[in-house]
Amino acid sequence: MEPFKVLEGIVTLLDLPNVDTDQIIPKQFLKRIERTGFGEFLFYDWRFVGGRPNPNFEMNAERFRGATILLTRANFGCGSSREHAPWALCDYGIRAIIAPSYADIFYNNCFKNGMLPVVLSAEAVETLFVKTRKTPGFQLTIDLEAQQVKSNDGLCFSFNVEAHRRDCLLNGLDDIGQTLKQEKKIAEYEERHRSRIF
Repeated sequence: MEPFKVLEGIVTLLDLPNVDTDQIIPKQFLKRIERTGFGEFLFYDWRFVGGRPNPNFEMNAERFRGATILLTRANFGCGSSREHAPWALCDYGIRAIIAPSYADIFYNNCFKNGMLPVVLSAEAVETLFVKTRKTPGFQLTIDLEAQQVKSNDGLCFSFNVEAHRRDCLLNGLDDIGQTLKQEKKIAEYEERHRSRIF
């Protein structure tokens, strides 16, 4: 998993609360077992009309092309527990999300897939929505070590991430990576266990 330390990127907008995982990645696209190939179907029912880009869907605007930060509203990622939702966001290019709150399972799945879900107050999120809409190509810097979201024009918001999750993201460790950190101890245990059997 790629470490997450500091992300500087364009912000894109999804101005909806209670976005569920079936809207993030609709069920008809859950036929792959790989983590890749889902990005093109992200928010499919909103991004496309009759198979063509929906000009009324804000994220489709040219100014948001190449965005790596998604700004959205409360309770993002509710609904079913499918891990395909963060896979689709990551595959689309999103590395961080900023929202007032998240569904618990989705929030946990983000960390396991190298994506940072930042929690800011509804007031701070509204400030960022206004600023993003006013400023084409609006960018933010998200510093995980300092736990701050900053803009070039002086906005600064602090956020908190539980220490273990923060450490895993900073070091690019998913569940498997954490286990492999203990590889020497595991090998020693297996050797002791083998000697007791034989």
